[in-house]
Amino acid sequence: MSRNPTQKSAISRKSFSDRRSKLTDSTNVITVRIDDNLNNNLEKVRRKLGISKADLIRNYLELSRYIIKQKSSLQSLNDRDFIIIKRSYLRKLIEKEDEDEQIRLGDKLARFINDCARINGKLDDIFYKLDLCDNLGFFRNFIDDNNFVLIDKKFGSQKFVEAFAWRFFNQGEFNVNWTTSKIDDQSKIRTAYQKQVQPIDISSSHYSFEFAKLPEEEE
Repeated sequence: MSRNPTQKSAISRKSFSDRRSKLTDSTNVITVRIDDNLNNNLEKVRRKLGISKADLIRNYLELSRYIIKQKSSLQSLNDRDFIIIKRSYLRKLIEKEDEDEQIRLGDKLARFINDCARINGKLDDIFYKLDLCDNLGFFRNFIDDNNFVLIDKKFGSQKFVEAFAWRFFNQGEFNVNWTTSKIDDQSKIRTAYQKQVQPIDISSSHYSFEFAKLPEEEE
């Protein structure tokens, strides 16, 4: 399903400044003693990124909202052990599976995100969950001018992303019959898929769906 070509479809990062301005503007100063090696490493990274050391440290501290750093491991907010792998490698692993398995994996990963959000009482907070996906490296937090969430195609195959997004937006379990072969061969399944999932063509490099449109925020 294609969007009206006269509609504005330029991709932009959604500004949440209005939402953040509603929060109490309070700060705290913390002092931490570190050794010279760690300090030198921070300085190298700071220069590489072209930011101040204070901003670099804040970036690291911000990650505590999304992951737990133990002495010798990384953990999720729901106490699952993490490993770090290249996103392109993960995508290749997913694409090697048949679509039934891709759907299962997408649903399972979205359940993980929902579980992490639920721990913080934010299961229904789409903005928080998008930030979580962004900070965990799944896909960048992009929302277009019409409030559609856009998911980078580098995140995974179409069926993997569809199942992920369906669960992520609290639509329940993705229908296992909505595979490409069944959609192409069976008109009843094709009609149900098109009516409920409603994939839309906003960007050639992103997936987007009618159910993944955010409501307008009240002023």
